[in-house]
Amino acid sequence: MPLNSIINLMKKQDIDIVFLNDPKNVFYVSSYKSDPHERILAAILFKDAKPLLFVPALEENDARNTAADFDVVSYMDTQDPWTVLATSIKERHSPLSDWSIEKDFLTVERMEALQTNFPTATFEHNISETLQKMRLIKTEHELSFMKEAGQWADEALKIGANTLREGITELEVVAEIEYQLKKRGVAEMSFTTMVLFGENAASPHGVPGDTKLKLNQFVLFDLGTMHEGYASDVTRTLFFGDKPSVHQQELYDLVLAAHDAAMAAVRPGITAGELDATARKIIADAGYGRYFNHRLGHGLGQGVHEYPSIMEGNEMVLTESMCFSIEPGIYIEGDIGVRVEDCGFVSADGFESFTHTPTGIDAYSKLTN
Repeated sequence: MPLNSIINLMKKQDIDIVFLNDPKNVFYVSSYKSDPHERILAAILFKDAKPLLFVPALEENDARNTAADFDVVSYMDTQDPWTVLATSIKERHSPLSDWSIEKDFLTVERMEALQTNFPTATFEHNISETLQKMRLIKTEHELSFMKEAGQWADEALKIGANTLREGITELEVVAEIEYQLKKRGVAEMSFTTMVLFGENAASPHGVPGDTKLKLNQFVLFDLGTMHEGYASDVTRTLFFGDKPSVHQQELYDLVLAAHDAAMAAVRPGITAGELDATARKIIADAGYGRYFNHRLGHGLGQGVHEYPSIMEGNEMVLTESMCFSIEPGIYIEGDIGVRVEDCGFVSADGFESFTHTPTGIDAYSKLTN
């Protein structure tokens, strides 16, 4: 269990308290999932006392029913949460000197609140790196959730493809995808759904709008769903029309070749940088290297963008059960954008994808027949 692993680390490194404020890390150690908005949510771990889950009062019952290994403490909106929290921590009668915090998440304001309430404590240790490494390797249980999320992402692409018609807008396609998924019981997308037509797809993180679909355009879908707290992420570029131009066919085939080569190259022992180079070389050798302007991929788990980065210069060795995306692309401003993405995990045999929507310039017909 992650909780036991962290407490064992605390004992070895003589850390008195681990303070977790990132809702994803709180979920990771406690199984309690929450979006607290501006309110304070925290998991506080002690090396020699029962851990504490600190939640707003309106979440207290849900927290108690979920986080069996934690004492739950709540606060009203009319109370100062830091005073309530400090009192609860001091009641543990545990050492309070050496704290470990999430230096990649904890805000300056919240750090100062901790320092005010615990003026003799030190906050030098960074638990973020430890949690990144722990979350990097997924359990079979976690992988099962991610596979299910991937199946729903495939379903979303099918819905999107069958929604396309001349004159429909990007936002109308987004609305139909999310409406149909909610009717099927999918409550949450893993990020803002992206549907971009034609030259709009030349912006890798473009925003859907009122652009209307025309014949013989590419349609870029980038989307994902959440399942039991775990994310999926997939991109397909579909050709909508009669026959692609030579230019469209060339760029699509080039991106797909880079995607497929990287997928085939995944194995335990390859580095993240080597994997990036496998795809990037194909695009660069064809003269389009400057138009592939982002890393090959990113980690995936509770968040849609996690550790590690699959990119040039990253010498991290990939091992079994690491999850990440493979998503080469070519983006030419004012002209065209093509990306093909699948997320999956490293197995003993290679790369096992969570998503299985067809690729190829004829993928649209496969999804709509």
